[in-house]
Amino acid sequence: MSETRTPKQVELDALYAPPSERIQKAVFDHLVDFHRQYLQQASFFCLATAGPAGMDASPRGGPPGFVHVLDDKTLAFADWPGNNRIESLRNIQHDERVAMLFLFPGLEVFLRINGRARVSAAAELLQELREGEKTPKTATVVRVDEVLFHCGKAINRARLWEPAARPQRSELPSIGQMLVGFAALQAGPGATDGEHSSIEKLDAHYQQAVRSDLYG
Repeated sequence: MSETRTPKQVELDALYAPPSERIQKAVFDHLVDFHRQYLQQASFFCLATAGPAGMDASPRGGPPGFVHVLDDKTLAFADWPGNNRIESLRNIQHDERVAMLFLFPGLEVFLRINGRARVSAAAELLQELREGEKTPKTATVVRVDEVLFHCGKAINRARLWEPAARPQRSELPSIGQMLVGFAALQAGPGATDGEHSSIEKLDAHYQQAVRSDLYG
């Protein structure tokens, strides 16, 4: 019987040069005017959290400036309807550590914020974060530990903002096709999809919800 061996840990410092002094000096433990200017234009970021079941990453979006700067160390953003799994909120109540990665359409730069978060239902804060007549049920308040700008090489490698690099919708299964397919897989062999709504209706419902039911 062969012995099970733990893979040898890669010596990263032997493979990668340390970051330059300029890069290290661009990492702050609080927000400065440059960060504020970008946050005022920010309309999308991904939120990373950790919980008992492991890690999670989920998208967050809104009009420019939807992430509010409360002070040089504190951010807040509303929780708006998604798929109601609310994994990020549950994770934060278990582990306060969070990471935020902001993308700016058309720009070749990321903004990264690492910190500690809490879920708030304070009425005054929820009023500040409302969108039109809609008031969120909760908000996430983040205490900044580390903030930095990240280069956009990944954007260029992915050709992310180039229209020609976008996948063709016709080459991928639609939401309706996947929902029907998932149901069939869970039902097991011999099941039919006759009891499910048509793919066309499911696709139409998704398009309506994802474009119009934004604030629930």
